[in-house]
Amino acid sequence: MATVELTFSALPAHVRTARLVATAIARRTGVAEALLDEVRLAVGEACSRAVEAHRLHCPGEPIRIELKDDSGRFEVTVTDAAPSDDLKAVDSSDGYRLVDAMLGIVPEMPGLGIAVIAGLADDVEVSPGPTGVKIRMSWPAAPTPNGLAAV
Repeated sequence: MATVELTFSALPAHVRTARLVATAIARRTGVAEALLDEVRLAVGEACSRAVEAHRLHCPGEPIRIELKDDSGRFEVTVTDAAPSDDLKAVDSSDGYRLVDAMLGIVPEMPGLGIAVIAGLADDVEVSPGPTGVKIRMSWPAAPTPNGLAAV
């Protein structure tokens, strides 16, 4: 299992870098070429949401991304540090809107970013807590026998 960790400041320009890194690592871990756009879009949505939360609540804190290949899966976890009180695990789009509302994020359509992620990733888990929200998403990967994806 290989893991790459990336942290960046809450600037929208850094979302593009996170998408590019995630796509490159997804390709290397064996995610099908047809799924790379989904990886890019889902990571972009998760990072954009985290940037917005940080800009509202903790602009000086970094956003953390963990990318890993484990058991035939490519997994990305985006963790923000925007504080929130009294949050519980969320698993529906109504809950996604609640998380965004509690964090003070008021996009045109609250919860839409997480709902988009849920439609793009094979498996999604949103874990809100008092010290931030963690969005874990994954896709199938097919590594070669030497542990690297075929090129």
